[in-house]
Order: sequence, then structure tokens, then C-alpha cells
Amino acid sequence: MSDEPLILPVDVELATAADTAEFGARLADVLVAGDLVILDGPLGAGKTAMTKGIAAGLGVQGRVTSPTFVIAREHRAGSRPHGLPPVTLVHVDAYRLGMTGQSALDELDALDLDTDLTDAVVVVEWGEGLVEKLTDGHVSVHLTRDPDSDVRRATARRVESVVTPQH
Repeated sequence: MSDEPLILPVDVELATAADTAEFGARLADVLVAGDLVILDGPLGAGKTAMTKGIAAGLGVQGRVTSPTFVIAREHRAGSRPHGLPPVTLVHVDAYRLGMTGQSALDELDALDLDTDLTDAVVVVEWGEGLVEKLTDGHVSVHLTRDPDSDVRRATARRVESVVTPQH
């Protein structure tokens, strides 16, 4: 990995889980309180490894594990590398949410993520097609994994939401 500042959009090959975490740490350097990061990809693509890297890059406190059964975990701000301002991390696993329709939106609303979005970096695994509605824009990270070599590919970009007025 490079020490050069990360500029989005980016498409990168990640040979190991450590490379995935390191990329997450580099991604953290461009994140600020209020950012929503949506991690998308199949099971085993590296979403949690990426989140661990983001957490390391943000310098948050506590061990980062998949929040599959609790849905969301908050990690308090710590000393952030590179002199960047400290920020809390909210790590969400949307896999167990209703996934579609009003049920999923109700479950998502119960998490109060819109409150966290102003004061924290919110990383959501399995949230594509669901959590984008919470903000005017987000960082999308799509992960894939080659089943033969275990090499991953990450495509990250900032997405600005287009809000259609309701009549």
C-alpha cells in the first residue's frame, strides 16, 4: 500500500486481509464526523476487515468485531493518527434487518443512525439499497473476492444522493 493520500474514486487490488485493513485505515484519513460509509460485497469479501482498518485509522477505542447479532456497536473516539480530529465510529451490520420495505426502514429508524450521522463516522455492512436514504451523500465501498486466489478488490467512491421532490 502507498503512503500517498487516498483520492476517491479508487479501485484497488487487496492481496491479503491485512491489505484490506490497511486500505480501510487509509480510507479513514478522508473521513470526518457525518460521513456514512456503505460496505457492500458477498459474504467473506472483507467488510469486517475493512471496518477494522477504518477503526484503526480513526484511532477509536475498543475491539472491533462484527455486530451481526447486536446490529450496531459504538466505538468512542480516541487519539486519531496524523493529528486529525477525533471521531466516534458507529459500526452497523444491516444483514439481519428486514432488508426490504417498511419493516427494514422501521428497524433502521429504531437505531437512531440519523442522530449518529452528525457526530460520528457510520460504517454499515450490508446496507446498500437501504441506508443511502439517511444522508445527502455517502462513501460506497464495493468489495469482491476471487474464490480461487482469495484476492480482494475494493472500489470506493463518494456518491451524492439525488433527492427527488415529492408532489
